[in-house]
Amino acid sequence: MVLSNLVHRPLRTLISVFAISIEVTLILLIVGLCLSMLNDAAKRTEGVGFDVMVSPPGSSFLAGITGAPVSMKVADKIRAVPHVTAVAPLVMHMITTGALEVMDGIDLNPKSPNNFDKMGQPFHYLAGGPFQGPDDMIVDDFFADQHNAKVGDHLDVLNHSFRISGIVEHGKGARRYVPIQTLQELVGSEGKASLFYVKSDTPENADAVVKAIKQIPGMSQYVVRSLTEYASLMTVANLPGLGPFLNIVIGIAVVIGFIVIFQSMYTAVMERTREIGILKSLGATKLYIVNVVLRESLLLAIGGVLVGLLFTLLASMAINYRFPTHKVVWDNYWVMRASVIAVVGALLGGLYPALAAAQRDPIEALAYE
Repeated sequence: MVLSNLVHRPLRTLISVFAISIEVTLILLIVGLCLSMLNDAAKRTEGVGFDVMVSPPGSSFLAGITGAPVSMKVADKIRAVPHVTAVAPLVMHMITTGALEVMDGIDLNPKSPNNFDKMGQPFHYLAGGPFQGPDDMIVDDFFADQHNAKVGDHLDVLNHSFRISGIVEHGKGARRYVPIQTLQELVGSEGKASLFYVKSDTPENADAVVKAIKQIPGMSQYVVRSLTEYASLMTVANLPGLGPFLNIVIGIAVVIGFIVIFQSMYTAVMERTREIGILKSLGATKLYIVNVVLRESLLLAIGGVLVGLLFTLLASMAINYRFPTHKVVWDNYWVMRASVIAVVGALLGGLYPALAAAQRDPIEALAYE
């Protein structure tokens, strides 16, 4: 009977299923894109090859993207710590080019103690080479493909023209690098850095290096993290503003599902007044009537979840093809959570119509025209 009721009104059923599927797709796509950005940032940061990160006092795990407040001389203090083999100061600056992006200022001078290439494996150049002058820029292959950029092209950033000197394989830090001195001048932070990458003689000594750096006079307030600790912080809960944003999205999705099911089931109950009267006259209890209506809501929710998962899969494939640097992450936890949210929202939406149907007087229902 439950299935026949849904099949009897195919258009309303399809609209309800479609609305719930949009609810599920909305949650999974937004969460998947957020997780994708987090995972991509974590992998590229780990790809730098550092063992310890030193950030300014009071900074979060995303420290550095808002300026360069620390003197470059801090690198000399860190370099004197036991087990430290290399230190690379970094200037990070957030730029907006249609999307938020971080551009890094680094030192690639082989003779400099601040050489960025001393962190793990050096850059793997697919075309061109390192900086040849203060106005050069290095981009990774993803950036080059997306912008049809090649060695020798000029890009304007911060009202400054840069020439692409090299294209490197992606996976090591930012997607664009410029000489650290040039970026310091452009952002008004001469002689300062955003943070410091530290390389230890072995990864096992990273924790010892962290403790030693914190014991340096004047550096007890600095935020010093090992790569392992940094990677553990790259979660949705730790990204400022992302948690509340996801809660708002989920709240909107729940409201959509609730309203659609409420409207659908309430209208269905009103249309089946005579049918409900017949059932009650035949001995159907209030609980039975409520059960029938809620089962219809549950079937609509299940259908919406399945269609939503299909929509999410198709949309993910399209996004992954169009934007290879932002591949949607398919997370089983969030699939389950989105499914539960859709089902609970649908049941809540069908609860009042179910209770209203159960309260119908059989005599009035049978007399209803």
